[in-house]
Amino acid sequence: MIVERLELTDFRNYESAAFDLTAGVTAVIGKNGQGKTNLAEALAFLATLTSFRGAPADALLRSGAEAAILRATLREDDGREILIEAELPRTGRNRVQVNRQKLQRTRDLLGVMRVTVFAPDDLVVVKGGPGDRRRFLDDALVALRTSYDPLRLELDKVVRQRNTLLKQSGGRLSDEAAVTLDVWDARFAELGEQLGYARATLVARCQPMVAEAYEQLAGTAAPVELVYEPAWRNSGLGAALAASRDDDVRRGVSTVGPHRDEVEIGLNGLPARTHASQGEQRTLALAMRLAAHRLVAERTESTPVLVLDDVLSELDPDRATALLANLPPGQIVITTASPLPPAAEPERIIEIASGAIVA
Repeated sequence: MIVERLELTDFRNYESAAFDLTAGVTAVIGKNGQGKTNLAEALAFLATLTSFRGAPADALLRSGAEAAILRATLREDDGREILIEAELPRTGRNRVQVNRQKLQRTRDLLGVMRVTVFAPDDLVVVKGGPGDRRRFLDDALVALRTSYDPLRLELDKVVRQRNTLLKQSGGRLSDEAAVTLDVWDARFAELGEQLGYARATLVARCQPMVAEAYEQLAGTAAPVELVYEPAWRNSGLGAALAASRDDDVRRGVSTVGPHRDEVEIGLNGLPARTHASQGEQRTLALAMRLAAHRLVAERTESTPVLVLDDVLSELDPDRATALLANLPPGQIVITTASPLPPAAEPERIIEIASGAIVA
Protein backbone atom coordinates (compact mmCIF):
# COMPACT_ATOMS: atom_id res chain seq x y z
CA MET A 1 0.00 0.00 0.00
CA ILE A 2 1.15 3.52 -0.80
CA VAL A 3 -0.29 6.97 -0.23
CA GLU A 4 -0.54 8.60 -3.64
CA ARG A 5 -2.01 11.94 -2.58
CA LEU A 6 -2.59 13.85 0.64
CA GLU A 7 -4.93 16.85 0.72
CA LEU A 8 -5.26 19.24 3.66
CA THR A 9 -7.75 22.02 4.29
CA ASP A 10 -7.43 24.26 7.37
CA PHE A 11 -5.15 21.74 9.06
CA ARG A 12 -2.52 23.39 11.28
CA ASN A 13 -0.92 26.10 9.13
CA TYR A 14 -2.28 24.75 5.83
CA GLU A 15 -5.20 26.69 4.39
CA SER A 16 -5.34 24.41 1.36
CA ALA A 17 -2.64 22.11 0.03
CA ALA A 18 -2.30 18.87 -1.93
CA PHE A 19 0.78 16.65 -1.98
CA ASP A 20 1.48 14.00 -4.61
CA LEU A 21 3.78 11.39 -3.06
CA THR A 22 5.97 8.79 -4.71
CA ALA A 23 6.05 5.09 -3.99
CA GLY A 24 9.71 5.46 -3.03
CA VAL A 25 11.36 8.27 -1.06
CA THR A 26 9.76 11.71 -0.87
CA ALA A 27 11.81 14.44 0.76
CA VAL A 28 9.92 17.36 2.29
CA ILE A 29 12.27 20.28 2.84
CA GLY A 30 11.90 23.77 4.26
CA LYS A 31 12.96 25.99 7.11
CA ASN A 32 11.76 25.34 10.63
CA GLY A 33 8.17 26.32 11.37
CA GLN A 34 6.94 26.09 7.76
CA GLY A 35 4.74 22.99 8.08
CA LYS A 36 6.94 19.94 7.44
CA THR A 37 6.04 18.22 10.70
CA ASN A 38 2.40 19.21 10.20
CA LEU A 39 2.42 17.20 6.97
CA ALA A 40 3.92 14.21 8.80
CA GLU A 41 1.34 14.61 11.54
CA ALA A 42 -1.49 14.61 9.01
CA LEU A 43 -0.29 11.33 7.48
CA ALA A 44 -0.08 9.66 10.88
CA PHE A 45 -3.41 11.13 12.00
CA LEU A 46 -5.24 9.49 9.11
CA ALA A 47 -3.91 6.12 10.28
CA THR A 48 -4.81 6.39 13.98
CA LEU A 49 -6.91 9.57 14.46
CA THR A 50 -4.43 10.70 17.09
CA SER A 51 -1.54 13.16 16.96
CA PHE A 52 1.90 11.63 17.47
CA ARG A 53 2.81 14.98 19.02
CA GLY A 54 0.16 14.50 21.68
CA ALA A 55 -1.75 17.59 20.51
CA PRO A 56 -5.41 18.10 21.46
CA ALA A 57 -7.97 18.14 18.67
CA ASP A 58 -8.47 21.92 18.63
CA ALA A 59 -4.74 22.47 18.08
CA LEU A 60 -5.00 20.71 14.72
CA LEU A 61 -7.29 23.37 13.24
CA ARG A 62 -5.93 26.40 11.48
CA SER A 63 -6.48 29.57 13.47
CA GLY A 64 -9.98 30.93 12.81
CA ALA A 65 -11.20 27.81 11.00
CA GLU A 66 -14.31 25.95 12.09
CA ALA A 67 -13.14 22.56 10.81
CA ALA A 68 -10.12 20.85 9.29
CA ILE A 69 -10.39 18.32 6.47
CA LEU A 70 -7.81 15.65 5.71
CA ARG A 71 -8.00 13.38 2.69
CA ALA A 72 -5.66 10.59 1.57
CA THR A 73 -5.83 8.53 -1.60
CA LEU A 74 -4.23 5.11 -1.15
CA ARG A 75 -3.30 2.48 -3.71
CA GLU A 76 -3.32 -1.15 -2.60
CA ASP A 77 -0.81 -3.68 -3.96
CA ASP A 78 -3.59 -5.22 -6.08
CA GLY A 79 -4.37 -1.84 -7.64
CA ARG A 80 -7.50 -1.02 -5.63
CA GLU A 81 -7.93 2.61 -4.63
CA ILE A 82 -8.98 3.61 -1.11
CA LEU A 83 -10.07 7.10 -0.11
CA ILE A 84 -9.86 8.13 3.55
CA GLU A 85 -11.50 11.40 4.59
CA ALA A 86 -11.60 12.96 8.05
CA GLU A 87 -13.38 16.12 9.11
CA LEU A 88 -12.29 17.62 12.43
CA PRO A 89 -14.85 20.19 13.61
CA ARG A 90 -13.94 22.65 16.33
CA THR A 91 -16.90 21.35 18.31
CA GLY A 92 -18.50 17.95 18.14
CA ARG A 93 -17.22 14.57 17.01
CA ASN A 94 -14.84 13.87 14.16
CA ARG A 95 -16.42 12.46 11.00
CA VAL A 96 -14.48 9.81 9.13
CA GLN A 97 -15.26 8.11 5.81
CA VAL A 98 -13.58 5.30 3.90
CA ASN A 99 -14.56 5.19 0.23
CA ARG A 100 -17.42 7.60 1.04
CA GLN A 101 -18.83 5.24 3.68
CA LYS A 102 -19.12 6.79 7.14
CA LEU A 103 -17.43 4.86 9.94
CA GLN A 104 -19.62 4.28 12.98
CA ARG A 105 -16.59 3.93 15.26
CA THR A 106 -13.31 5.74 14.78
CA ARG A 107 -11.35 2.63 15.72
CA ASP A 108 -12.75 0.95 12.60
CA LEU A 109 -10.17 3.01 10.70
CA LEU A 110 -7.27 1.17 12.34
CA GLY A 111 -5.49 -1.07 9.86
CA VAL A 112 -6.85 0.65 6.75
CA MET A 113 -3.67 2.73 6.57
CA ARG A 114 -0.51 2.05 8.55
CA VAL A 115 2.12 4.69 9.26
CA THR A 116 5.36 4.43 11.25
CA VAL A 117 6.70 7.75 12.51
CA PHE A 118 10.11 8.46 13.96
CA ALA A 119 10.59 11.96 15.33
CA PRO A 120 13.18 13.56 17.65
CA ASP A 121 10.80 13.14 20.60
CA ASP A 122 11.11 9.35 20.17
CA LEU A 123 14.22 9.59 22.32
CA VAL A 124 11.83 9.17 25.27
CA VAL A 125 11.35 5.53 24.31
CA VAL A 126 14.87 4.97 25.68
CA LYS A 127 15.43 7.98 27.92
CA GLY A 128 11.94 8.53 29.31
CA GLY A 129 9.87 6.75 31.92
CA PRO A 130 8.27 3.28 31.87
CA GLY A 131 5.03 4.71 30.47
CA ASP A 132 6.83 5.80 27.29
CA ARG A 133 8.13 2.28 26.72
CA ARG A 134 4.75 0.69 27.47
CA ARG A 135 3.16 3.04 24.96
CA PHE A 136 5.73 2.02 22.34
CA LEU A 137 4.92 -1.66 22.84
CA ASP A 138 1.16 -1.20 22.85
CA ASP A 139 1.17 1.03 19.76
CA ALA A 140 3.21 -1.63 17.95
CA LEU A 141 0.73 -4.30 19.04
CA VAL A 142 -2.20 -2.31 17.65
CA ALA A 143 -0.33 -1.85 14.37
CA LEU A 144 0.16 -5.63 14.25
CA ARG A 145 -3.42 -6.51 15.16
CA THR A 146 -6.19 -3.95 15.60
CA SER A 147 -7.97 -6.13 18.20
CA TYR A 148 -5.34 -5.06 20.72
CA ASP A 149 -6.80 -1.54 20.72
CA PRO A 150 -10.11 -2.46 22.43
CA LEU A 151 -8.12 -4.76 24.75
CA ARG A 152 -5.92 -1.96 26.06
CA LEU A 153 -8.85 0.45 26.26
CA GLU A 154 -10.88 -2.03 28.28
CA LEU A 155 -7.91 -2.72 30.54
CA ASP A 156 -7.44 1.00 31.16
CA LYS A 157 -11.12 1.24 32.08
CA VAL A 158 -10.86 -1.65 34.55
CA VAL A 159 -7.80 -0.11 36.21
CA ARG A 160 -9.61 3.22 36.58
CA GLN A 161 -12.68 1.54 38.09
CA ARG A 162 -10.54 -0.52 40.44
CA ASN A 163 -8.60 2.55 41.56
CA THR A 164 -11.81 4.46 42.18
CA LEU A 165 -13.08 1.65 44.41
CA LEU A 166 -9.77 1.50 46.29
CA LYS A 167 -9.76 5.26 46.91
CA GLN A 168 -13.36 5.23 48.08
CA SER A 169 -12.59 2.46 50.56
CA GLY A 170 -10.51 4.88 52.62
CA GLY A 171 -8.03 2.19 53.59
CA ARG A 172 -10.63 -0.32 54.82
CA LEU A 173 -12.74 -2.63 52.66
CA SER A 174 -16.34 -3.29 53.57
CA ASP A 175 -17.77 -6.72 52.75
CA GLU A 176 -19.69 -5.20 49.84
CA ALA A 177 -16.60 -3.42 48.48
CA ALA A 178 -14.58 -6.64 48.78
CA VAL A 179 -17.10 -8.49 46.63
CA THR A 180 -16.97 -5.73 44.02
CA LEU A 181 -13.19 -5.76 44.11
CA ASP A 182 -13.22 -9.50 43.47
CA VAL A 183 -15.20 -8.86 40.29
CA TRP A 184 -12.81 -6.18 39.07
CA ASP A 185 -9.80 -8.35 39.93
CA ALA A 186 -11.12 -11.27 37.90
CA ARG A 187 -11.61 -9.04 34.87
CA PHE A 188 -8.29 -7.29 35.46
CA ALA A 189 -6.47 -10.65 35.60
CA GLU A 190 -8.13 -11.86 32.40
CA LEU A 191 -7.29 -8.79 30.34
CA GLY A 192 -3.89 -8.22 31.91
CA GLU A 193 -2.73 -11.75 31.16
CA GLN A 194 -3.65 -11.28 27.51
CA LEU A 195 -1.76 -8.00 27.21
CA GLY A 196 1.23 -9.31 29.15
CA TYR A 197 1.56 -12.32 26.88
CA ALA A 198 1.26 -10.13 23.79
CA ARG A 199 3.92 -7.73 25.05
CA ALA A 200 6.32 -10.55 25.94
CA THR A 201 5.87 -12.13 22.51
CA LEU A 202 6.44 -8.79 20.80
CA VAL A 203 9.65 -8.12 22.74
CA ALA A 204 11.00 -11.58 21.90
CA ARG A 205 10.30 -11.05 18.21
CA CYS A 206 11.73 -7.52 18.13
CA GLN A 207 14.93 -8.25 20.09
CA PRO A 208 17.02 -9.61 17.18
CA MET A 209 15.59 -7.03 14.78
CA VAL A 210 16.56 -4.18 17.11
CA ALA A 211 20.10 -5.56 17.46
CA GLU A 212 20.43 -5.85 13.68
CA ALA A 213 19.10 -2.34 13.04
CA TYR A 214 21.38 -0.88 15.72
CA GLU A 215 24.43 -2.51 14.15
CA GLN A 216 23.49 -1.15 10.73
CA LEU A 217 23.04 2.39 12.07
CA ALA A 218 26.02 2.47 14.43
CA GLY A 219 28.37 0.65 12.08
CA THR A 220 29.40 -1.75 14.81
CA ALA A 221 27.83 -4.63 16.67
CA ALA A 222 26.90 -4.04 20.30
CA PRO A 223 24.95 -6.23 22.73
CA VAL A 224 21.39 -4.86 22.77
CA GLU A 225 18.89 -6.21 25.29
CA LEU A 226 15.14 -5.75 25.56
CA VAL A 227 13.75 -7.33 28.72
CA TYR A 228 10.08 -7.53 29.64
CA GLU A 229 9.77 -9.71 32.74
CA PRO A 230 7.23 -8.24 35.20
CA ALA A 231 7.20 -10.23 38.43
CA TRP A 232 3.44 -10.80 38.25
CA ARG A 233 3.83 -12.99 35.17
CA ASN A 234 5.64 -15.62 37.27
CA SER A 235 2.67 -16.30 39.55
CA GLY A 236 -0.12 -15.01 37.30
CA LEU A 237 -1.88 -11.66 37.62
CA GLY A 238 -4.76 -13.07 39.66
CA ALA A 239 -2.40 -14.36 42.37
CA ALA A 240 -0.34 -11.14 42.26
CA LEU A 241 -3.46 -9.01 42.76
CA ALA A 242 -4.50 -11.16 45.73
CA ALA A 243 -1.05 -10.81 47.26
CA SER A 244 -1.01 -7.03 46.81
CA ARG A 245 -4.61 -6.41 47.92
CA ASP A 246 -3.82 -5.21 51.44
CA ASP A 247 -1.19 -2.82 50.13
CA ASP A 248 -3.49 -1.63 47.33
CA VAL A 249 -6.29 -0.92 49.82
CA ARG A 250 -3.92 0.92 52.14
CA ARG A 251 -2.48 3.04 49.32
CA GLY A 252 -5.73 3.45 47.37
CA VAL A 253 -4.20 2.49 44.04
CA SER A 254 -3.46 -0.60 41.94
CA THR A 255 0.23 -1.33 42.44
CA VAL A 256 0.53 -4.44 40.25
CA GLY A 257 -0.33 -5.08 36.62
CA PRO A 258 0.48 -4.19 33.00
CA HIS A 259 -0.13 -0.50 33.70
CA ARG A 260 2.98 -0.50 35.94
CA ASP A 261 5.28 -2.69 33.84
CA GLU A 262 8.75 -1.74 32.68
CA VAL A 263 10.66 -2.68 29.55
CA GLU A 264 14.35 -2.69 30.36
CA ILE A 265 16.63 -1.62 27.51
CA GLY A 266 20.30 -2.48 27.78
CA LEU A 267 23.33 -1.61 25.69
CA ASN A 268 26.74 -3.18 26.26
CA GLY A 269 25.42 -4.81 29.40
CA LEU A 270 24.34 -1.53 31.03
CA PRO A 271 20.97 0.27 31.28
CA ALA A 272 20.70 2.41 28.15
CA ARG A 273 18.53 5.02 29.88
CA THR A 274 21.28 6.01 32.31
CA HIS A 275 24.56 4.80 30.81
CA ALA A 276 24.32 5.23 27.03
CA SER A 277 25.36 8.48 25.37
CA GLN A 278 22.67 10.60 23.76
CA GLY A 279 23.90 9.52 20.33
CA GLU A 280 23.63 5.87 21.37
CA GLN A 281 20.19 6.46 22.87
CA ARG A 282 18.94 8.13 19.72
CA THR A 283 20.35 5.34 17.55
CA LEU A 284 18.74 2.74 19.82
CA ALA A 285 15.37 4.50 19.73
CA LEU A 286 15.52 4.62 15.93
CA ALA A 287 16.53 0.94 15.81
CA MET A 288 13.51 0.05 17.94
CA ARG A 289 11.16 1.99 15.67
CA LEU A 290 12.65 0.41 12.55
CA ALA A 291 12.39 -3.06 14.10
CA ALA A 292 8.70 -2.56 14.91
CA HIS A 293 8.15 -1.23 11.38
CA ARG A 294 9.80 -4.31 9.89
CA LEU A 295 7.81 -6.67 12.10
CA VAL A 296 4.50 -5.04 11.15
CA ALA A 297 5.43 -5.22 7.47
CA GLU A 298 6.25 -8.92 7.75
CA ARG A 299 3.28 -9.96 9.89
CA THR A 300 0.55 -7.93 8.18
CA GLU A 301 1.91 -8.20 4.61
CA SER A 302 1.17 -4.49 4.31
CA THR A 303 4.24 -2.28 4.63
CA PRO A 304 3.49 0.89 6.62
CA VAL A 305 4.47 4.28 5.29
CA LEU A 306 7.70 5.22 7.08
CA VAL A 307 7.88 8.89 8.10
CA LEU A 308 11.23 10.21 9.33
CA ASP A 309 10.46 13.63 10.75
CA ASP A 310 13.55 15.83 11.11
CA VAL A 311 15.66 12.81 12.01
CA LEU A 312 18.70 13.48 9.84
CA SER A 313 19.57 16.65 11.75
CA GLU A 314 19.62 14.67 15.01
CA LEU A 315 22.16 12.12 13.78
CA ASP A 316 25.87 12.56 13.14
CA PRO A 317 26.86 12.38 9.44
CA ASP A 318 28.00 8.74 9.63
CA ARG A 319 24.79 7.53 11.24
CA ALA A 320 22.64 9.63 8.92
CA THR A 321 24.40 8.08 5.95
CA ALA A 322 24.01 4.61 7.47
CA LEU A 323 20.28 5.20 7.97
CA LEU A 324 19.80 6.26 4.37
CA ALA A 325 21.78 3.25 3.16
CA ASN A 326 19.63 0.86 5.19
CA LEU A 327 16.14 2.24 4.67
CA PRO A 328 13.56 -0.53 4.53
CA PRO A 329 11.64 -1.16 1.32
CA GLY A 330 8.37 0.70 0.87
CA GLN A 331 7.11 4.26 0.84
CA ILE A 332 9.19 6.72 2.85
CA VAL A 333 8.67 10.39 3.65
CA ILE A 334 11.64 12.33 5.04
CA THR A 335 11.25 15.85 6.38
CA THR A 336 14.30 18.00 6.96
CA ALA A 337 15.33 21.59 7.50
CA SER A 338 18.95 20.69 6.76
CA PRO A 339 20.44 20.11 3.30
CA LEU A 340 19.83 16.57 2.08
CA PRO A 341 22.90 14.32 2.29
CA PRO A 342 24.09 12.96 -1.07
CA ALA A 343 23.03 9.46 0.04
CA ALA A 344 19.36 10.53 0.29
CA GLU A 345 18.57 10.24 -3.44
CA PRO A 346 14.81 10.94 -3.12
CA GLU A 347 12.51 10.25 -6.05
CA ARG A 348 10.58 13.42 -5.27
CA ILE A 349 11.40 16.65 -3.42
CA ILE A 350 8.67 18.91 -2.04
CA GLU A 351 9.69 22.33 -0.71
CA ILE A 352 7.38 23.98 1.79
CA ALA A 353 7.20 27.57 3.04
CA SER A 354 4.46 29.05 5.23
CA GLY A 355 2.12 26.11 4.77
CA ALA A 356 2.33 26.11 0.97
CA ILE A 357 4.26 24.18 -1.68
CA VAL A 358 6.83 26.42 -3.32
CA ALA A 359 8.66 23.80 -5.40
